[in-house]
Amino acid sequence: MRKIKYILIVLTGVLTITSCDSGELELTNPNTLAPETFFINEAQVQSSVNASYANLQTRGLYGRNFSFAMDLMAQDALGNPQLEGNKKPFQDFSFNAGNDIIQYYWESCYKGISRANFVLDNEAKINALPSSDFSQEKKNKYLGEAHFLRAYYYFLLVKRFGDLPIYKTGTIIGNARSPKAEVYALIEEDLVFASKNLLPRGTEVAGRANKEAAYAYLGKVLLYEKKYDEALAALNNVTGFSLEDKGSFYNNFMAETEHGKESIFEIEFDEKNGTGDQWGAVGDSEGTGFEESTLRGQEYGNLSWYNVYPSDDLLDSYEAGDLRFGDTFYVPGSTYLKGTKVMLASNFTTSAGIRRAGWKKYQNYYEREDEATRSSINFKVMRYADVLLMKAECENQRAGGSQTAAIAYIKEVRDRAGLTTSIAPTKDAVFAAIVHERKVEFAGEQSRFDDIMRWGNASTELAGTGFQAGKNELWPIPNRETSSNPNIKPSDNNPGY
Repeated sequence: MRKIKYILIVLTGVLTITSCDSGELELTNPNTLAPETFFINEAQVQSSVNASYANLQTRGLYGRNFSFAMDLMAQDALGNPQLEGNKKPFQDFSFNAGNDIIQYYWESCYKGISRANFVLDNEAKINALPSSDFSQEKKNKYLGEAHFLRAYYYFLLVKRFGDLPIYKTGTIIGNARSPKAEVYALIEEDLVFASKNLLPRGTEVAGRANKEAAYAYLGKVLLYEKKYDEALAALNNVTGFSLEDKGSFYNNFMAETEHGKESIFEIEFDEKNGTGDQWGAVGDSEGTGFEESTLRGQEYGNLSWYNVYPSDDLLDSYEAGDLRFGDTFYVPGSTYLKGTKVMLASNFTTSAGIRRAGWKKYQNYYEREDEATRSSINFKVMRYADVLLMKAECENQRAGGSQTAAIAYIKEVRDRAGLTTSIAPTKDAVFAAIVHERKVEFAGEQSRFDDIMRWGNASTELAGTGFQAGKNELWPIPNRETSSNPNIKPSDNNPGY
C-alpha cells in the first residue's frame, strides 16, 4: 500500500511545510518559494496541507509518547522497572506541569493547528486559482483536510486540558484560554465543513482524511458532548465499511494490511520514507524532520525494551474464547515469526519477575524475530468497530433510543470475536456491555482513559491508582506555556496543579 510521505522543507519567511504525496507529485526547487508567491498551483496547496499531518508523527504524539501516557493512565499497561522516569508518573497520576511529555503533546498539537491555519488563512488565494487548472472540488477538499486536521488537534487538546487558547490564524502565541464549550463548537464547525467537502474514501488517496472520517469524528465529538441524537445522525453517514472477518482481527495491526475494510482514519508511518530525525530534537513536537517511523514496537515489545506490559486487570477482562485475546497479547506458547518460533515464559522475564503477557497489537514479531527501533505500522485511530459501539451507545443513551438496536451493534462486534451475545434489553445492562466491549476491543489503542473520563466512572475503574477526582481528569497546562504566555499565568492552571 502506497503511503503518504510528509517530507519537510522550510520556505523563506513562512512556517515550515511539507512537499508531496509519495509517487504523486514532485515540487521543483521548493526552497526558492517565498510567501508572496506561494499558493499559485495545486502542488503548493497540497504541500501546505501535507504539513498539517506531519505533527501527528512526532514523538510528542503518535511517534512515541502518546501511547505511553494514555495506556498507563487507563491502566491498560503498567510499567516495568526500566520504564523511563518521565513516563512513570502517568501510571500513578503524579505528573505535573513540568513533565516534558505533556509539554510536547501541547506543542505538537498547536503546531499542527498553526499549519492547518496557514492553509485556511489563504483560502481566498486558493479559491482564486483558475478552475481550469485546479477544480473547485479539489480546492474544497484541501480546505476540508485543513479543517479536519485543525479539529483533530483541538479534540486531542480539549480532552486533556479543558479550556484552551483558540487560534484561527497561523500565529499561536499569547491567547488566553477560552471555555471548552467554545473549543467544542469550533471542532464541530470544522468537522461539518470537512464532512461536506472532503472526498469519499473510495475516491481519496489512502492516508488522507476523507468524508467518512469527518462524519465519524463528528459523531465522536458529539457523543463526548452527550448530544446523542446528533451523534447518531453523523455516525449513520459512515457507510461502506465492515469489520475485518472473524479470525482476522489482527489485520488491523499489521503493516501489510493497512487501510483495510475496517479502517476509517490512520496515522501514517513508513520507515522507507525516512527516519533521520527519529531521536533528533525536532522530532519531539516540530514535525520538521524525517519522522516516518514509530517507536511503539521497540518500546512495548516483550523481546525488546519491554517498557510496559498488559495489566492483570485487562487480561482478566477477556471472556473465555474471545478471539481478540490472542491477537492483542503474546503469552507463553504464542507463535511468532510467521509461526516458526514460540514464546517461552523466559521471554516475559523482567527484574521484577515474569509477566503474564506482552503486547501483540502493533508489534512486528509476526514477521520479525526481534523489534528494530523503527516500525512502519500505522496507527488506526478510527475503525469501524468504534463506529458500531458509538452507535450502540447513542441508541442506549438517547431519549427514545432502542436497546434492541444497541444490542445488535454490540453483537456485530462480538460475533467477530467469536462470542455469543445475551444482554438484557435494559439501559443499565446495555451500558455495562458497552463498557466491557470497548475495554477489550480497544485495549492498547489509547481509548479507555477517554472513555472513563466521559463516563465519569473513574472512582471504580481507577480505584487505587493514585487518580484524584477533581484534578486528574485533566492535565496541567505545561510550564513553558504559562511562563511565555502573558495571558495564561501559573495561577490560571487547572485545579490541583
